[in-house]
Amino acid sequence: MIAMAVITLTAWSQKPLNVSTYSGTALERYDGQQRMVTADRYLFTGWNTISLPFAMSEQELDEALGQGVKLERLVGVTQQGAELVLNFQDCKADGIKANQPYILYYPGETGSRKFRANAVIENKESKVAFTTGGGVKLTMTGAAHKTDGKGLYGVLAINNSDANFTRIEKDNDKAFFYATRCFISIPGEQEFTLTPNHLGRGEVTSITDIAAANDIVDVYNVLGMRVAHNIKAGDVNNLEPNIYIVKGHKILVK
Repeated sequence: MIAMAVITLTAWSQKPLNVSTYSGTALERYDGQQRMVTADRYLFTGWNTISLPFAMSEQELDEALGQGVKLERLVGVTQQGAELVLNFQDCKADGIKANQPYILYYPGETGSRKFRANAVIENKESKVAFTTGGGVKLTMTGAAHKTDGKGLYGVLAINNSDANFTRIEKDNDKAFFYATRCFISIPGEQEFTLTPNHLGRGEVTSITDIAAANDIVDVYNVLGMRVAHNIKAGDVNNLEPNIYIVKGHKILVK
């Protein structure tokens, strides 16, 4: 009896699982189980948001959406008055991690596509949060279930070539974020302009992200030629405007 029960439970846990991308799925029932899991998502040509309760490799992502697909994660936020610059970084080579919020560029025609993988289901919160130097806290969250969108920021459904997040008015009773989409929340009543900044893999927004001002570094151009030797990291910003390589990271000097 015990052996039969174990076999039955194992067989049940291996059944395919379809994740709802509209209302959401009771993931606590499947947490930790390995399944052939599928999520049928409607994607628009251009930038979309996505958060899945299972992981997908870069190869699986390419097979599902084509090799032109891009995947970026939020790595920082900088503030310029009422403008918040969202620094998104290329992370496609890492694939999709379970319950991580992303923006995804889909180059194909608008329509439904299948995200599919043999993966472990993970039931946990999906969010990243940053606080600007001006004290503004911004959180990017993946919706596990259909979520009221009033007062939140989301990517426009269509014609979005730059991943702009737009605030939904608080009197809009028809705006929702469906499961597997992502939204941004900012406490308080002040409305901000959110501007995306797309960073390549290994690129950073400032030398201070990777070194202290007095650290001694070598600086290279994108061709691998050394252009500065044993200089203080803080002096990198005084070089001529260009893209430089410091400690293996790309840095844009404006």
